[in-house]
This record gives sequence, structure tokens and C-alpha cells, in this order.
Amino acid sequence: MMFEHMFAEMNQMLEEIAQQYPHAQGKQKEDLGNKWKILKQMSDGIIEEWLSFEEKMGDIRKKCAGFDSAESLQLSELDGGPFMKGQGYFSLQMYEQAAGQFREATIRHPESPLPLLFLAVCFVHLGETPQAVSCFNLILSQSGNNKLRSICYNALGCIAAMEKRFEKARELFLSAYRLDPTLPEPLANLEACMTNQGAFQFESQLETLL
Repeated sequence: MMFEHMFAEMNQMLEEIAQQYPHAQGKQKEDLGNKWKILKQMSDGIIEEWLSFEEKMGDIRKKCAGFDSAESLQLSELDGGPFMKGQGYFSLQMYEQAAGQFREATIRHPESPLPLLFLAVCFVHLGETPQAVSCFNLILSQSGNNKLRSICYNALGCIAAMEKRFEKARELFLSAYRLDPTLPEPLANLEACMTNQGAFQFESQLETLL
């Protein structure tokens, strides 16, 4: 396909820059810098056009049922025990106490992704990023629900952005939007990432799963 050929050329140029730029001098270094600027402009332009296209597809998807198979989130009955207690602590922003309750809930309800998802968000607030990433990735490996996966990719994108890994963050936000265009956070986060303005949002959609 045309796009495959174009991206192959772009990747080849990128590899050339990565290999030669650290040791380049004078005119060669300037030429490689110009190639980088061209690639960056192309990347930004492609993303903007693709986002516009995906937004139109999302509008049509909402109006015309049947294009995508509906996936329901199969959740177990969560009793009034640790999960509900964890939610109480979570609403009070007592994330350490909430994490303890959600951890217990994951043991009681291993078939439900909700306790693990809320535990991951607690880890983000507590600054325990590796544990949060591990939880989000575990959910992604086990769940086929598009909304849940979108929320996880969006959260991982926020973590990448907060760590200044903006290219990876953009990739994750795009994946989140592609999985569920009805969620507003991924596009807002992508815009914040591209303009370096605004705060990253990763938990306001949690209530849509309850």
C-alpha cells in the first residue's frame, strides 16, 4: 500500500539520522537536522489528518450501528466489602488506604478488572509508577473490552507524558481514542501533549464502568 511505502521511507530516514547524527560534522550535521525537521512536520501533519478522519469515523460509528461488534464488560457482583470501602477512601483521596482495600478486592474477585483498575490509579497518585504500569498492562492482556482498554491506554499515555516521553504518550493516546472514540479524555490529552498546555486527565471516565 502507498502508506506502507511512505512509512518505510520515513523509518529508513529516521534510522539514518540516528546512526549518523551523533558523529556528523558541519554540512552533514546540518542536512541531517533538516531531515529531522521534515520528518517531524510530516509526523505532525499525518497525525492531525488521521485524527480528523478518525473523528469522522467515530461520528458515523455512533449513527450507524453494526460496524463494530458490541462488547459488554463482564463484571462479577462486587459485594459491599473491600471494593466499596476502597471506593470510599478513594473519593476522600486517601489513596494508600484505598489501595489496601482494592488489593484485597483483587484477591476476592480475580475475575473482575475493576479492583485492579482502581488499584492502578491509586498507584499513580502514590507515585508508584512501575506498579501502576504493571496493573494497566495486566488488564490490557486479559480484557477484550474496548472501553476498559481505552481507559488503560489513556492512563499509560498520561504516565508517559508526565515522564516527558511525549512520542510514546501520543501513540498511547491515539490507541485509546481508536479503541473508544466516545471517551473525551484521549483526544484532550493528545492536544495537551502536542501543544504542551493543559493538564492530563486519566480517571474521570472510571465512573462509566460502575
